Amino acid sequence: MKRIGIIGVGEIGQAIVDGLYCRDDDAPEVFLSPRGARTAAYLSERYESVRVCPGNQAVVDRSEIVIIAVRRQDRHEALAGLAVPDDKIVINVMAGVGNDDLRRTLTTDAQLVRAIPLPAIRERRSVTVTCPSHPVADSLFEHLGGALPVADETAFDVFSALTGTLTTHYSYLAALTSWAVGHGIAPDDADGYVRSLFQEVGRALGDDTRTLRQLAADHETPKGNNERIRTTWFTPANSEALTRALDDLVADLAG
Repeated sequence: MKRIGIIGVGEIGQAIVDGLYCRDDDAPEVFLSPRGARTAAYLSERYESVRVCPGNQAVVDRSEIVIIAVRRQDRHEALAGLAVPDDKIVINVMAGVGNDDLRRTLTTDAQLVRAIPLPAIRERRSVTVTCPSHPVADSLFEHLGGALPVADETAFDVFSALTGTLTTHYSYLAALTSWAVGHGIAPDDADGYVRSLFQEVGRALGDDTRTLRQLAADHETPKGNNERIRTTWFTPANSEALTRALDDLVADLAG
């Protein structure tokens, strides 16, 4: 695998490094920017082939694939003055930053690929959406759990919007736990039970012989508890509100 550089060592940058090294197979040399100094130092101590560079230009100079993982609002400061030769492959994992925008910032003719790696990539359990399809980038993410190339950035933004629902799911589970505690259940018991309940849901999602609607139907009895909560809480109005929120997010991502 090619030498990989990562500019911006936050949650996703760390997850990529952990994924590259999570098994005993050959891992590439990885060069980290000093941004996120504590995490970068931790990773360089943990993995023999990971090194922290003195600056972002050194990351580019030593790498064949450059992953840009800084926050959207920090990109101009982080990338100012960076010289990226045209023979590099740049993977852009910044949400809401299109390749045309990034190309203007970098003033390079290097190949640019957008990607949406998720935290589960650290265990090679997450499919990563890429745009446009590129053999090197797609091969990297196949190695890390799977690649899903899409045809254009319009489709890419739809997938990006879907990732915006993750913390809502966690908050939903936290709300269930709080409700149980409010009814006298010990916090640890409520937390443990909700986790157990939805871990089983997660395992059921591995069954790709059934659609999501089929899975829902298979877990629901007519006039049973599940049907009652779904029809009284997840109403058409709530569904429409979710659709509006996602549509608004896609519009913002498209810029």
